[in-house]
Amino acid sequence: MQDYEPLYRYWEAVRRRGLEEVTIGAEELEHIERRVREGGRIPLLQLRQELAAQLLRKVDENAAEEAYKSLGVEIPRTAARQRIAEILAGWALEAAKTLGIIEFKGWLSSKN
Repeated sequence: MQDYEPLYRYWEAVRRRGLEEVTIGAEELEHIERRVREGGRIPLLQLRQELAAQLLRKVDENAAEEAYKSLGVEIPRTAARQRIAEILAGWALEAAKTLGIIEFKGWLSSKN
């Protein structure tokens, strides 16, 4: 499970700017389901990168930069925007796992 704090800060920043909050939805879950159906086993990192690229166009780089600055992290706007898209992509994968759309193979329990 990942840290969603940058995403929460991003949502606060977009609300202040009067922009639409980016969330995951049917489009992302359908993409995951389609890719798995078409390709069978797909490396999780590859699927995450595909989703992040898809979500990137929806992320405002100024709000992303503000979100990271509010956390004390100074990174370029483009990098902040990419990180927010990657968090959203990870969230979509977690949702797909929870909904039974995909299974994560080869993961070890944190107890091991």
